[in-house]
Amino acid sequence: MTGPGTLDSFGSILSGLSNRLGLESRLVELRLQRRWWDIVGEPMASHTWPAQIRFKKLYLIVRNSVWLQQLTFLKPVLLAKLQAESGTGSITDIAFRVGEIPDETKASPASLAPNIESTQSDQTWAELVSLTTMVQDPAIRERLREVISRYPAQVPRRPAKGPSQVP
Repeated sequence: MTGPGTLDSFGSILSGLSNRLGLESRLVELRLQRRWWDIVGEPMASHTWPAQIRFKKLYLIVRNSVWLQQLTFLKPVLLAKLQAESGTGSITDIAFRVGEIPDETKASPASLAPNIESTQSDQTWAELVSLTTMVQDPAIRERLREVISRYPAQVPRRPAKGPSQVP
């Protein structure tokens, strides 16, 4: 708890908000989807996709029944790897489903992260970095920086109200 007149960092505010709204599992889900190739490696990543997390159970889409059978044997190892990546309490089980793997999983991991720094001035970039340093997860921190950096470009300019236009 902070005293009167002190400011909370953006990271602590974002963390508290995600806790209150129950978004932790969704954030873990997005982080797994973004880093899936790095976490499990190319052979498994090209045949699987982490679809969603519900009640601490990861639902993993598998391309075919052969991969489903193989992953059934690898489930304890995969679960340990995912718990190490996302924290021990966020995923407690994995359910496999045969289905279609989304096309965006075939994109290279480097193409998923745009170069945010190139679109920012040095002063704006320094301010953006200082606002997001408290976010612990590097993937969430980079995504937050990307969203914040794009916000001014998306907000339409409102015409200034003259004295006759004031309500």
